[in-house]
Parts: sequence; structure tokens; C-alpha cells
Amino acid sequence: MSSGIVDPARLLAEMEPRLAPGFFVFIHLAPGHGLDLGLLDPLGTFREKEGLTLILSDDKARAHGLGEAMPMRQITLDVHSSLEAVGLTAAVSGELARNGIAANVVAAFHHDHIFVPAADAEKALRLLQELSAGSRRNETRMFS
Repeated sequence: MSSGIVDPARLLAEMEPRLAPGFFVFIHLAPGHGLDLGLLDPLGTFREKEGLTLILSDDKARAHGLGEAMPMRQITLDVHSSLEAVGLTAAVSGELARNGIAANVVAAFHHDHIFVPAADAEKALRLLQELSAGSRRNETRMFS
């Protein structure tokens, strides 16, 4: 069992979305690519049968000639969500989807990270802050 909050209402109420500095890209490397991942210092990786997906800073990707990719921004949900929590990803991605914003969600051990197109980052951050504030108001009403 992982540590962290499981209750979806509490997760939404307590999350504090934070926009990370910088730009990120998702890059695909074919099997047998031969690149030294230590030099690339990826923020995240995921292995699929088609190859390796890397989440890199845009600067590192460009410096290593890994081509152009859509610049993304990272929003970290500052709440310690359990890996067993149900509903946080659906609520967050649903809110962004209702507003036409693509969301690539990465769940790590302590926090969830949402990668959104750079052009939509400020709007996405505001929407998630409003989602959390609305959940806090609802939670307060439930216990009043």
C-alpha cells in the first residue's frame, strides 16, 4: 500500500497546482537508439514496444539534436496523492478536456504532473486552481 491521500474529494480540495519553470517535450527514441540517457537527464521515461519515450527539457532536446516537438509546460499538483487514489486524474483531465486543453498526466510516487501545451498553460493552471477552490467550498458546506 502506498502512502498518500486516497479520498478524491480531499485530494481535489487540498491540491495546489503549481506551474514549473521551463518548457518540456515528449521525444520518442527507437529501440537501439544508442544515446546516453545520462547526458539527456530526462525528467521521465517510459518504455513501449515501439521504443522509449522521454520527457526532456526543451533546451536539452534541442542541444542534442532530437528534433522539434510541441513545447509543453508542467503543472504539478502539490498534494501527496496515493497511487491507489481513484478519481483525481479523471477530475483534472476532465476539467481540462471540457475547456479544450490536452493533458498528458504522469503519476509519480508523491504527486501527479500534468503536461499541457505551452500556449494553454496559464489557462490550465487557473482552471485547476478554480477546481480546487470549488472543492474546498463544497467540502466546507458538507461539514457546516
